[in-house]
Amino acid sequence: MSGVQHVVVKEEDAGIRIDRWFQRHYPTIGFGKIQKLMRKGYIRLDGKRVKGAERIEEGMEIRVPPFGTDEHTPKPKHRMTLTENDIKEVRSWVLYKDEHMIVVNKPAGLPTQGGTGQTRHLDGLLDALKYDSENRPKLVHRLDKDTSGALVLGRTPRATGLLTKAFQTKHTDKRYWAIVIGCPKMREGRIKMKMDKLPGKHGERMVPTEEGKNSLTDYEVVDNAQKASAWLTLKPHTGRTHQLRLHCSEIGHPIVGDGKYGGKESYLSGEVSRKLHLHARFIDIPHPETHERIRIEAPLPPHMKATFNMLGFEVSDYEDPFDSDKE
Repeated sequence: MSGVQHVVVKEEDAGIRIDRWFQRHYPTIGFGKIQKLMRKGYIRLDGKRVKGAERIEEGMEIRVPPFGTDEHTPKPKHRMTLTENDIKEVRSWVLYKDEHMIVVNKPAGLPTQGGTGQTRHLDGLLDALKYDSENRPKLVHRLDKDTSGALVLGRTPRATGLLTKAFQTKHTDKRYWAIVIGCPKMREGRIKMKMDKLPGKHGERMVPTEEGKNSLTDYEVVDNAQKASAWLTLKPHTGRTHQLRLHCSEIGHPIVGDGKYGGKESYLSGEVSRKLHLHARFIDIPHPETHERIRIEAPLPPHMKATFNMLGFEVSDYEDPFDSDKE
């Protein structure tokens, strides 16, 4: 195959997965296409076949096929055209910004990345957050479409790699707030189960299984409204798809607005919003340059703020029950 490149891994990319390396350096190449080229052996690491989860180190050599010169050429991803209002809106979400990283308060209902039928998503809006940098910010983790809250972006390849590694090695501390149906009998507890994706055509759905991946969440009841609903603080120790939604449903207290996992029973009557009541309240993470820990809090989205007020939950009274934990 003519036009093959052999690229040496730089220090700033050390430790990331090879499929993430391609997403970082060849953002127009589809993820599925990269996986296919790996399976066929067109992409290699130090001359050997490689899988997407393989982590790369400085000095390794990646065989990069000529994407633009043969039958494997993918179609470029559509880059959204941003209006002045788009840019103003996206920048209003910024909670923290320096030359290395940005933390935004992702709105509920906005997908983190594109998918089937998704034309507007956070990844497509990131040109609005370039500011004076040559680099377009990069996602280092995800939130579900219907989950709001703190989401971290890297502003340089080095920072993106270090922030991604912090998530992979569990050096981050995240806290979610949820309003659930009913009130758990145990004020605090730990939810542990194996879970996996259920095949089907009704969208992504996770279920408990005996052979799935381990998942672990700690929870504590912060307050309740006459036992009809409760405010939980959730501390996930793993990051499985829909983990918190499935965990709450499996203990008999689905998150308000979560029809996927709680069905009709997940909706409160009256004026309570039917949107998902799950919010990534804060992220605590080592700074990619100074390595000092920083904690960024995300204000509640409008629909959850309204429900908190309606149920009498006082944000100002909150004290994190997990602050003293030593991981």
